[in-house]
Amino acid sequence: MANTEITVDSRSTKSAGLRIFHGSKSAESELWSDSYKMDYPEMGLCIVINNENFHPNTGMSFRYGTDVDAAHLGDTFKNLKYEVRNQKDLTCNEIIELMYNVSKEDHSQRSSFICVILSHGEEGVIFGTDGPIELGRLTCFFKGDRCRSLTGKPKLFIIQACRGTELDCGIQTDSGPLHGVTGEDTMCQKIPVEADFLYAYSTAPGYYSWRNSKDGSWFIQSLCAMLKQYAHKLEIMQILTRVNRKVATEFESFSSDTDFHAKKQVPCIMSMLTKDLYFSP
Repeated sequence: MANTEITVDSRSTKSAGLRIFHGSKSAESELWSDSYKMDYPEMGLCIVINNENFHPNTGMSFRYGTDVDAAHLGDTFKNLKYEVRNQKDLTCNEIIELMYNVSKEDHSQRSSFICVILSHGEEGVIFGTDGPIELGRLTCFFKGDRCRSLTGKPKLFIIQACRGTELDCGIQTDSGPLHGVTGEDTMCQKIPVEADFLYAYSTAPGYYSWRNSKDGSWFIQSLCAMLKQYAHKLEIMQILTRVNRKVATEFESFSSDTDFHAKKQVPCIMSMLTKDLYFSP
């Protein structure tokens, strides 16, 4: 009979004898906790980039209703004890400079970081007032090897922007109404530089993202409503799942242009979080 022993090509760090400072129960409990530590002196920064006006050369239209989104976000995250910084109509270089400067701040007394971008967009791209910029050029400043004071802490990027030009016509359902250890006393933990990020997109890849000129975008309306209701009760993925449901079931476009009438939308969550995230300690 063939040898069926299962082998792996790398060593498990958990079974390699991770050493903890002697008597450091708090460090050990934090290391193996299922939830992020959210009781630092500060909750953290919430940066809101609100782009409304665009250079004519971009061909991008004025974003009616985006100020409503920004106001709702400011109120929501201030209520969650975040320091909210609003930035209006930034060029690509200004956005890059802002993200770089924020990443160089000392976040050691902060529990987390949030960045919200309200703008036009395409797949993998958001627009400054003067043109497109890859989202990855902004988020890279906060990777674990570049922003050490946020290493191991949750970093949330919330993106209200189109991700393409596809339109979701929706479908009726049959399920109901559609509504390495270096020393004896050393604690060593190595984590991926991409860990602890969460991206909450307003729409699925390739699709339009809808916004109402009076009430703001469907996604931000729903996000703020669900955070207000559940932020002190549920974990972030449970909250965002409820946001998905609210957008998917309670909104539909209305337009005199038949190509844009009766369209639907569903947000998209991409998580590299390694622990549960609760906004309450």
